[in-house]
Amino acid sequence: MSEQPWIAVVDYGVGNLRNVYKALEAAGAQARVVTEPGGMRGAAGIVLPGVGAFGDAATNFRRAGFSEPLRSAVEGEVPLLGICVGMQLLFDESEEMGRHAGLGIIPGRVLRFRRDMRGADGRPLKVPHIGWNQLEQARPADPLLAGVPDLAYAYFVHSYYCAPQTPDCVLTLTAYGIEFASVVRRGKVWGIQCHPEKSQDVGLRILRNFVGIVRGLPPSGESGVVHGASAAAGSDR
Repeated sequence: MSEQPWIAVVDYGVGNLRNVYKALEAAGAQARVVTEPGGMRGAAGIVLPGVGAFGDAATNFRRAGFSEPLRSAVEGEVPLLGICVGMQLLFDESEEMGRHAGLGIIPGRVLRFRRDMRGADGRPLKVPHIGWNQLEQARPADPLLAGVPDLAYAYFVHSYYCAPQTPDCVLTLTAYGIEFASVVRRGKVWGIQCHPEKSQDVGLRILRNFVGIVRGLPPSGESGVVHGASAAAGSDR
């Protein structure tokens, strides 16, 4: 019997890895944490997690030697999912605490939310953006979002957002003073700014969809996810 396709969870010294690993297991994945570049060899999919400062994350990633193996995997069309700072690393550069180069897989920059932002009610918005917010789908159905209703709620914690160079890679937008790209795709590379491991049914559905993509399964239209402000707000604790 052939081995089940497995997903490499890249450990490059930035936190949140265990939570993402557990969430992938709950989504039905056979996941392996890889701590050195050769560990990605043979993976059917790759997850790039990350929290903290972009510059530190990018430096750790390069020092660990992951850059070229990851690029090779992307060129070989191995599905890749970047989460939070892992999504931001996919872009060209970030302005967080100076100017830092990213991986350049998706053209665009990572920018800071302005301190003078205001909500629809005119009240000042706090930075970082923390809490439940909606995913407004901007493009036709994508397999990563199968079964996720338009305007479903997900959980965010971030002070910087991704600004793609062109809108064709934007799958969802989220409003927080501005509309920012919260889920993106280029080829077989996806990025999500929200935390799937904190986003309950919505996050689990997205991870299950990624597992299905890795296994070459057709998208499932089953929903069963939280859809509504009251439901999301009630599950915040």
